[in-house]
Amino acid sequence: MNQPLVFIHGSGDSSRVWRLQLEHFGPQRALAIDLPGHGQRPDTLPAEVQVQDYAHIVYELLTHDLQFEQPIIAGHSLGGAIALSMALEYSSRLTGLILIGTGARLRVHPSLLEAAHTSPQEAKVRVSELAVAQTNATATLSSLAQEPITADPTMLYRDLAACNIFDVMPRLHEIQLPTLIICGTEDRLTPVKYSEYMHQHIAHSTLCLIPDAGHYVIREQPELVNQAIEAWLHTLG
Repeated sequence: MNQPLVFIHGSGDSSRVWRLQLEHFGPQRALAIDLPGHGQRPDTLPAEVQVQDYAHIVYELLTHDLQFEQPIIAGHSLGGAIALSMALEYSSRLTGLILIGTGARLRVHPSLLEAAHTSPQEAKVRVSELAVAQTNATATLSSLAQEPITADPTMLYRDLAACNIFDVMPRLHEIQLPTLIICGTEDRLTPVKYSEYMHQHIAHSTLCLIPDAGHYVIREQPELVNQAIEAWLHTLG
């Protein structure tokens, strides 16, 4: 499979969260991007955005700036919502989707949304703690803490607010792209039932549940995630 593999991060994160996937697939096959205001990418968007705004930005980046042809879009959490939006708006320009720890609707608990607005640093810690399985908490949180995942903590609120109004459940049947759906069995933020629902309503989808992993399955069980992606890519020819 020669199509480029593009990784999109989740709320309050940056491309650095995909480090272990990039090391596995290598720069000739894979690229992780920063959304506006995240990581090394300057902010070009207003304080309030929708997932579709991010999807348009990513599409423009890939097709006009990078001139990628028929990429495979891999998204985690918010990044998965962006991937779904891209599949609905630009399906003819894509080869496939990889949806990791995400859902077709991403409601955010009001208390978490309020915390992200008023105390972004504390909210980020809370989200990180919820995002890992308890058996992996110490090692995974320690690893993430050593990396500059995002430069601006206020992005967490903007991202979560975009997630909170995202809902493409009625449109999943429109997606005809080959789709790999990955979820950690211990995911507390986007539980397994979200992935099962997408699998049931996206025609050409494969569901892979990763044991002993939570929402940050890409960091908790990177080898199993990478193996699942490799096996799925082989099915595309």
